[in-house]
Amino acid sequence: MDTDNPDEPANLRFLRRMVTVLTVVMIGGVLVLIFVLVTRLSDQGPTMPRSISLPDGSSAQAFTQGRGWYAVVTDADEILIFDQLTGELRQTIPIE
Repeated sequence: MDTDNPDEPANLRFLRRMVTVLTVVMIGGVLVLIFVLVTRLSDQGPTMPRSISLPDGSSAQAFTQGRGWYAVVTDADEILIFDQLTGELRQTIPIE
């Protein structure tokens, strides 16, 4: 038996392999996480209308949109719902 390089116990060999496997798995997981974040965050957001025609004297306080419509909350305490394709006013909802 060589005294400079003694055989390592089976437990130590198993532990070293386990740490190596776990390191590789963690590196792979971090790479997958970075890939998912980059691909999800590079996606374009919702398309905003270029201009919105509000009734005279009102100004926008908030904006939201859904499929086929968008809504504007005005300073006159009303919600204006517009068609997304035509830009026409669909509905006016007063806020009480």
